Amino acid sequence: MKTKYEQIVNVANIGRRSKIDLNEIFSMAEQEILLPAQYDTPKRLLLCIDVQNDFIEGGNLAVNGSVGDVKRITRFIYNNMNGISSIMCSLDTHVPQQIFHPCWWANSFGEHPTPYTIITYDDLRANRWHPVIGELKETAQYLSKIERSGNGKKKLCIWPYHCISGTEGCNLENEFAKMVYFHSMARRSQPIMVPKGTDPYSEMYGILKPEYSRKRIFNTKVALAIERYDEIYIAGEAASHCLLESVKQIGEHFKLHPEVTRKITILSDCTSPISGFKSSTIEAFNNFQRFYGMNIAKSTSIHF
Repeated sequence: MKTKYEQIVNVANIGRRSKIDLNEIFSMAEQEILLPAQYDTPKRLLLCIDVQNDFIEGGNLAVNGSVGDVKRITRFIYNNMNGISSIMCSLDTHVPQQIFHPCWWANSFGEHPTPYTIITYDDLRANRWHPVIGELKETAQYLSKIERSGNGKKKLCIWPYHCISGTEGCNLENEFAKMVYFHSMARRSQPIMVPKGTDPYSEMYGILKPEYSRKRIFNTKVALAIERYDEIYIAGEAASHCLLESVKQIGEHFKLHPEVTRKITILSDCTSPISGFKSSTIEAFNNFQRFYGMNIAKSTSIHF
């Protein structure tokens, strides 16, 4: 590589709001003499879950450890520039008026819930919380469905406002974005952007489908891409929520096709859990290995 890692990524700026000069990034990338990704054998996909400003330390829903994750993800891309065929990025994308944001709900005093409040179907029936924006019937249906589908373990969590469409918090983290687009130009490989979470009546942690939706949403494009690539590497935020649910959905969708799930490797040093969920995340990752034959590895141990 003619271009040094430090010419692309300023580690000190990860998580900070800095200007991106894509003209400079593209100019450097065009100086590289790399084989176009279309000729790769095997073909490898890097799936990056929600590497967005609001999930990086300093953001509205920050994940502790995310700055270090971005450093390792960008280094992984740089060190394996010739081996990564495509980069797919999910983008949590919301509007303020959604079922998991405070403004949707109020108690009998007209007060909105604070972030991280858990609201259950029983809370709604007892009128401890009621919707002030959405329809009562559809709100109740959502609460009932997620609690039943998760064997009683899934509950609605009220999150701080985050990843609002059109805001800086919704954008890819700047230093990460620079590396993604450097790869795009150097390898002649269009990055694949996958917005998720736009249904106001549903949370959508995973990349394939919402927790529950009356619209029966399923991202066939992503599923087909996972099936098509020879190797898939997964990184991003948060290990305990959106990344975990994405991997779980992929495993469940391809549970009868172990030849697909065995192609998947979670980059364990390129993702961090939300505080308080570390042990449950480790348990879930172990189950992915046990049930689906997925791999868990550190990014530093992989070289193409």
